[in-house]
Amino acid sequence: MKTITTLLLVVTAFLLSSCQGEQGPPGPPGADGLDGTSLLGSVFEFQGTFNSSNEYTLYYSFPSDFTVYDGDVVMVYIRWETVDATDGSTLDVWRPLPKTTYLDNGLELQYNFDYTLSDVQVYLDGTADFSTLQPADTDNQIFRVAVIPAELLQNKSVNINSLSSVMKSMSIKESAVKEISLKHPVSKN
Repeated sequence: MKTITTLLLVVTAFLLSSCQGEQGPPGPPGADGLDGTSLLGSVFEFQGTFNSSNEYTLYYSFPSDFTVYDGDVVMVYIRWETVDATDGSTLDVWRPLPKTTYLDNGLELQYNFDYTLSDVQVYLDGTADFSTLQPADTDNQIFRVAVIPAELLQNKSVNINSLSSVMKSMSIKESAVKEISLKHPVSKN
């Protein structure tokens, strides 16, 4: 009985594995996409001075060959300070915006930003009288703009409050950060 059962199983397996027929119709096409696109994202850096002539706003229009997609996340970080490392080098400390600081007179100064798919602007906000701010609060401020692809955020655990975490997740080295030159006075029109 075992021999007959074994023989039937072997014959059935042989018949099923050797069946051939006409190839069926092709399935529906997949969604269109861009060949060769990357989920790496981009980081831009710019320096600017807030003053009354630019309405305390630094404005940057993304280049025409750069696309921010709906669903991508744009984050802006301010270089808050530079500290000495134990090896004698210096390290930049980056903080995500919005960033509020409290002035000696008790008023608030906030560095904030907004963006569209075509531009980003960084502006001052708060209760402070901007015309009385110290140069350390307004002059030569350095910002980094990180454009993080939506797919990257879905596939990985990225701490968007940490610029180093964002850059690491996008495989962007410090030397690859694109430096942008802002035009002064800044015009949003």
